[in-house]
Order: sequence, then C-alpha cells, then structure tokens
Amino acid sequence: MALTGLDIFKQLPKTNCKDCGSPTCLAFAMAMANGKASLDMCPHATEAAKETLGAATAPPVRTIKVGVGEQEIVLGDETVLFRHDKTFYHPTAFAIQISDTLSGAELDAKIAKINDLVMDRVGQRIAIDMVAITNCSGNAATYKAAVEAVAAKANFALLLAADVAGLEAAVPAVAAKKPLLHAATAENWEKVVALAKANNCPVVVKGNGLDDTAALVEKVAAQYKELVIDFGNKQQAKTLAEMVNARRLAIKKKFRPFGYPMLACTLATDAKEEIVEAATYVAKYASIICLKVDEKAKLLPLMAWRMNIYTDPQKPMAVESSKVYEIGNVGPDSPVYVCTNFALTYFAVEGEVAASKIPGYIVAVDTDGSSVLTAWAAGKFVAEPIAEFIKNIGIMDKVNHNSIVIPGYVAIISGKLKEKSGLDVIVGPQEAAGIPAFAKARYPHLMK
Repeated sequence: MALTGLDIFKQLPKTNCKDCGSPTCLAFAMAMANGKASLDMCPHATEAAKETLGAATAPPVRTIKVGVGEQEIVLGDETVLFRHDKTFYHPTAFAIQISDTLSGAELDAKIAKINDLVMDRVGQRIAIDMVAITNCSGNAATYKAAVEAVAAKANFALLLAADVAGLEAAVPAVAAKKPLLHAATAENWEKVVALAKANNCPVVVKGNGLDDTAALVEKVAAQYKELVIDFGNKQQAKTLAEMVNARRLAIKKKFRPFGYPMLACTLATDAKEEIVEAATYVAKYASIICLKVDEKAKLLPLMAWRMNIYTDPQKPMAVESSKVYEIGNVGPDSPVYVCTNFALTYFAVEGEVAASKIPGYIVAVDTDGSSVLTAWAAGKFVAEPIAEFIKNIGIMDKVNHNSIVIPGYVAIISGKLKEKSGLDVIVGPQEAAGIPAFAKARYPHLMK
C-alpha cells in the first residue's frame, strides 16, 4: 500500500527549514505522497528515513540511464499503465542495428545513414536514440574493432549485443560512453554482470518468458540493479502479452522482478511489417526497441506514433508565440495571417502559406496551445487579446498596409477586432487548405 502524507511526515526531520522548497515538512510530505517531490530534495533526511522511504516511494519501474551527455537516454521511471492516469515521461528508445561484419567504407556509410535519422515534425526534433552493434561475426576482435569504429562516429547511445567474449573485448574500450550490454542469460549472467559492474554500465537480463525471466532478474538484482529486461521471445504476440503482464504486475502488484525497463527486438523481415510490430511495442510497453530498418521514410510514421503516445494530453503542443514567423521572401506588402499557437494549427497554416507561393507573415496568438475554435470558445482567441497581441508583437511595423487575415471560423469577431485594433480585418478561409486559393485571388500582384 502506498504511504500517506502523514506516514512520510513521521520520517522527516520536522524542522520546517524550507530547504526542500516547500513551506513546511508536512507540505513536503504531501507532495511526496502525490509523486510531486522526492526524498533527495530534503538535505536533512536521516539515513534511516532514506532507507525506509526510499524503497516505499520508489517508482514501480526503476529509472535506468544509458549513454552520457547529449547522448544520454533515460528509461523507466513510469508509474501508471495509461497516460490518462498520468503522463508517460520517457519515450521508447529506438536502436538501429549494425552488424560487425561491416567494415571500412561500408561501415562508414551505415553509420552516416543512421546519424542522418533525425527529422522535424510540428517544430520538434525527432530521431532514433541508439545504435545496436551486433556480434554477427562471432569473433571478439572483429566485434571490438566494429564497436570502436561506431563509437567514434555515431551520434547516439550504444547497445552492445554480443557473447561474453565479445563484450569482454569491447566494453572496456567504450565504457566511458556507458553502453547498454546485451545480455546476461542463465548461462553467463555472473560474468556479464561482473563486467557491467566493473565498467559502470547497465545490462540487459534476457530470460525465456515471464517465469524464467523473473527468477533470473531476482538473482541478478541481488548483485546489481542497473537492469533492462528482455523476455527473449521469438513471437510478436507472446512478446506483447508478456510486456503487458509484466507492466501490470510491476504497477499494480509492485512485483520487483518486473520493475525495470523492457527491451524488445523486432522479428519481422519485411520493413513495413517491422514498423507495425514496433508500433505495438511502443504502445505496450517497451522502453527500447531494436530495429533493422534504417530508412527515414519508413521510420517517420513510427517516430510520429511515439511522439503522439508520449505527448502530455494535458499540455497541447505549442509553438513560440513571441516571434513573427516569416514564410518565404517577405516584404512590406506581404499579408499577415493570424492563428493560434497550437502546433498543429500553426504548421497547417505555415504549410499552406508556403504552398501559395505568396510570401507572408504568421503571428501565433498565445492561446495556451488551443486550436482556433477551442480558444475562441474559451475567450482566448477573441477581439481584445488578439488586438493586444498584434500591438505588442510589432508586426504592423514590418508592413506598409493596415490589414490582417483571421481564420474564417472566427469571422464573428472581425467587427469587434477592427474596433479594438484599428486594423482592416480580412476574414480568410475556414480551413488552412483554402489559403493558397485565397491568397492567389486576393494578392495576385505578389505572386512570384
């Protein structure tokens, strides 16, 4: 049973020193009980309190970090089964496989291709997260050479998948990058865990189904707790079922052997089927997915799916509202489009303004990330705030006309907006898709 605020308060120093950022120890205890604070924020907590509260308030899924610096990937630390209960925090990491049978120019080309798997979507950077070097050659020296070559040039965290000999050869050379080691099995776990501990690297524990994996994790966790779980299945449906069962047991029953991030490797040989398989693992509940596919066009839908799953449903995606966006080679005659700062609204408008071939300015009114009609209904996209926003952002100083274009869905505010702003308010199309035709009809003299 979860500890209450009073249970936690009894273990605190009760000095009300405010060093934790809370006004009183009781307020801090209540914040801890609600998952909004952690014990490490209290500099005066006793060792006994840390021991008692640490285990009781720890997240059901342990936090594991792979990589260092800008390449660091945070896994786990999840506390719920569904994101409407609470936000999912650490997106699934995608690891693209590289075989150690590649060398020279062929290996360099593969690394360069993987490094290029970085894209923009609705103003956010999306990319793969890890490179998984696999010991397909079966030769320790060959594997070490491949790992060193990838580590020197890859822009992502490393996952080393090899037998004990391969890991022992390669890990010391790249230990500073804190790679994830794959894998500790029933046959080799003592050697692999010793190697991981000596080099301060997290390790994958690979079992054979739920029961076998739980038993193996208990053995390993008694010596080392920087773990990721791999159930070792060769069937997609079974892998999915076992990850769901493991997460449920970890969250609902606090079953510690499953309280670690989980890894899954795609089994499909067809690239499209592999993406679909990976998408199921993103939803339920893989922390890392190892893939073979390395084509941008094929990975983009998977990355977009991950982005949607791990977007906080209570905090809509928003673009910066404090800047004037210039689309094309704008000038003093260019039209000024007004929209909300909801990311999907803004990028829909941006794309259609660009498609019109008529350069234009876009200003995104701060509506807390709400869409046009939602913001209008909430009183955030109406005459007064829009007029004030237009004045403060200074867009009219950049043009030699006195007009702005508003979405057709809020045509009702045009009269009041004209009165409040003193501007000529033009009602544009309702949908962004209508902007090209609208712009060409209204500004034919600006077409280039």
